[in-house]
Amino acid sequence: MVAPVSTGWTFLTNHAHVLLVIARDPEARLRDVADVVGVTERAAQAIVADLETAGYLTRERIGRRNRYTVNPAGRFRHPAEAEHRVGELLALFTPDTRPRPGGRD
Repeated sequence: MVAPVSTGWTFLTNHAHVLLVIARDPEARLRDVADVVGVTERAAQAIVADLETAGYLTRERIGRRNRYTVNPAGRFRHPAEAEHRVGELLALFTPDTRPRPGGRD
């Protein structure tokens, strides 16, 4: 296992981290998302609102909880990566739970 390196910066933004946490657990509470990402709950709320406004995710209220759906077809916002979709990022960092052809792992 590789130890995390703490140099003061990361390759992914907090927006990307929040999107990945939600992609892994669509019913995650914002408190838990904030803890995983290392931001305040208020910051997590603002990031989720940004992602929702931009069309990267949708929120459905189920009782007292939210369930999020990530839009993998959304394109990256920076011109250097605009030809790529966020689904490519999700595929790199989220487990693939789909059955494989022939039942092989």
